[in-house]
Amino acid sequence: MRLFVTGSKGQLGRALERAAAERGDVFMGHDLPELDVTDAAAVHAAVRTAKPDAIINCAAFTAVDAAESEEERALAVNGTAVAHLAGAADETGAVLVQISTDYVFDGMADRAYREDDPVNPRSAYGRTKLAGEAAARAARRHLVVRTAWLFGEGNNFVEAIRRQVKGGAASLRVVADQRGCPTYAGDLAAALLRLLETGATGIVHAVNEGEATWFEFAEEIVRRLGSPAKVLPITTGEAARPAPRPARAVLDTSRLRALLGGGMRPWQDALGQYFRDRR
Repeated sequence: MRLFVTGSKGQLGRALERAAAERGDVFMGHDLPELDVTDAAAVHAAVRTAKPDAIINCAAFTAVDAAESEEERALAVNGTAVAHLAGAADETGAVLVQISTDYVFDGMADRAYREDDPVNPRSAYGRTKLAGEAAARAARRHLVVRTAWLFGEGNNFVEAIRRQVKGGAASLRVVADQRGCPTYAGDLAAALLRLLETGATGIVHAVNEGEATWFEFAEEIVRRLGSPAKVLPITTGEAARPAPRPARAVLDTSRLRALLGGGMRPWQDALGQYFRDRR
């Protein structure tokens, strides 16, 4: 399979490169400054030259708080650029895989969100990613994959905790009233390629099994690091971040399990794999 991957230098892009190599797929990675996904002409030219079977869009404006004051810029990357990719996919006959987020939900539900549940983003980031979903669905062949709380090679929550611990922090203040699904980029990459094999279309939720608060996630990270640092719970209000976050954006993975004959492993096991891989 020939894979045209945007945002290839990010956590998921790097994981996809490794997963593709293991399978013998052709990986064609594109990122700034070589390719600006907001440049329609450049996108069409690159895809036309590559002749891929699938375009996997990992490029995104992911600075959640910055998006509150830079929504137009975030929309250009998370929304408008996806329309360019959708057009290029149709031109070449490729399937477009758009990576989306749990932030398209408001987090007010008392159960895990299914693919067909109503969306109601509370932040600029969520709104722009939802615009990207709409643009992707305009492609004749498309797959929108919502994921959450990604950690992989690069800057992420696990590494933020590790840096504090290695820096000698005796305690860490971590939000305890937001609940979601920590997800290992390596596992997500493998799931994406398997979904492509099945010919899946529409929307699929893909996260590691289980759920946690950021506080619980941090406790598990600290435990695995063997650190005596104390993790202290705080509220979202105490964290005082510009962008509102969904309080409980747990994603239901029933469709993923049905398509693949099973889901991704528990996030705790995936975290252990992450640490082994990083060593």
